[in-house]
Amino acid sequence: MVENWQPLANIVTLKQRAQYLADIRCFFAKREVLEVETPILSPAAPTAPYLNSFTTDYIPIGSQSKQTHYLQTSPEFAMKRLLAAGSGSIYQIARVFRNGEQGKLHSPEFTMLEWYRPELTLNQLMDEVNVLIQQVFNFKSISRLSYRGLFEFYLKFNVFDCADDQIKYCAQQRIKGLSDDLQLDRDGWLELLMSHVIEPRLAAMNMPVFVYDFPASQAQLAQIKQDQQGNDVADRFELYIEGVEIANGYNELLDANELRQRFESDNQQRRDQQKPEMPIDNHLLAAMESGLPACSGVALGWDRLIMLALNKPDIKSVQSFSFELA
Repeated sequence: MVENWQPLANIVTLKQRAQYLADIRCFFAKREVLEVETPILSPAAPTAPYLNSFTTDYIPIGSQSKQTHYLQTSPEFAMKRLLAAGSGSIYQIARVFRNGEQGKLHSPEFTMLEWYRPELTLNQLMDEVNVLIQQVFNFKSISRLSYRGLFEFYLKFNVFDCADDQIKYCAQQRIKGLSDDLQLDRDGWLELLMSHVIEPRLAAMNMPVFVYDFPASQAQLAQIKQDQQGNDVADRFELYIEGVEIANGYNELLDANELRQRFESDNQQRRDQQKPEMPIDNHLLAAMESGLPACSGVALGWDRLIMLALNKPDIKSVQSFSFELA
């Protein structure tokens, strides 16, 4: 007989979670942002090397052939197709799936709040995120710090002009237990320093923080711009609360050719890492070619945000059933 059938989240917590959902819908309704739903399954998938998608087979009745589909890691691609079709500002509370991710802050299945605002610049979107977390979740106002400034303050080097070996040496000196033969590229070492050295410092600040102007190599689906010092940077931000990454926002890339090149570069990295190549979403590229409006967008980890708002120890404590008990 199975004994551990009960949810880890208690009923009071689930009622609080439901209230937050109602409050979020009210927040966006007042701003005339349309709630949408998009497919969870797609024959295409994100190419980013750090993402691993779940796959499933569609087998038409009466057929022996299998058609591979992927569970969405984010509703982003389909939502951008809606934007190109003239939807205006939209949001979605979506179930998303990432293979292999599990832990205090990770689950193979979780909830994401994602929204896009053609009317807002990236700075204006940051303002809106700031209002949301204060009004709905009662957090403090969000401070803003540049990626370059964080590394200069905490690690004493300029991320835009230092050598790769300098970044690697800094990581080896600052992070205990790293293997001497660990091989990473420049961004890999920077990400290690961010997660192991800087994020704990952000937690100690006792206030939410926007980190902005990432290196251009970390643009993902954001546009590239120049900062005040003339460095190419990704026009994007990440939100940290108590040192936990909560949200990722972009001034969205509009150039379909540039996006295709990034997808192909991602797939080359996947091949180099002996990971399966991902099918490119040609529907998204066609939508962008037809005219994706200038817009800013953000994806927010719903379970993490509720965990912090309710002072819970992990995301399992705010989910009806964790992945292990599903």
